[in-house]
Amino acid sequence: MIDETALLAALNSTPVREGRPRDLWADDAALRQWAHEHGGRGDARALDWLRAARDALQTATRDAVPEPELRRLLAEVRQLPEVDGAELRWRLTAPPERLLAVELVLAWYDVQQRRPGRLRPCGNDECRLFLLDHSRANTARWCSMKTCGNRLKARRHQERARQSPTP
Repeated sequence: MIDETALLAALNSTPVREGRPRDLWADDAALRQWAHEHGGRGDARALDWLRAARDALQTATRDAVPEPELRRLLAEVRQLPEVDGAELRWRLTAPPERLLAVELVLAWYDVQQRRPGRLRPCGNDECRLFLLDHSRANTARWCSMKTCGNRLKARRHQERARQSPTP
């Protein structure tokens, strides 16, 4: 199953490095490794579904939920209850090539439900990463204070210094 850490890793697989957007999942071997680490398949169709799920969830986190894409991903998906003594489990059934992509979508919806408003894009417009705010006040703005937060604060300081009249 996909947890919050794996969800963030998927969402953050299109970083900007040295001013250029990159897609870490463009490399089949890297995505295949991520899929295997999370119990998924590594065949070409499964990788395509994972990329589609990631792209749809990035859009949904930045803007409006892309319903047609998510409906296509979730077609033929079922969750069936299984009772074992006092324990109730839900078994997910989906076409095998879509199973991990579906788990990714379900993890995103779970975060949206349990932590509304806490999963969001970095406040740095030049960054394409996302953050899951664990702070009590829900005020985190950057994916990383060390990189984006410090950069933006330094930039604002320099702008103020330039605008201040010199004695």
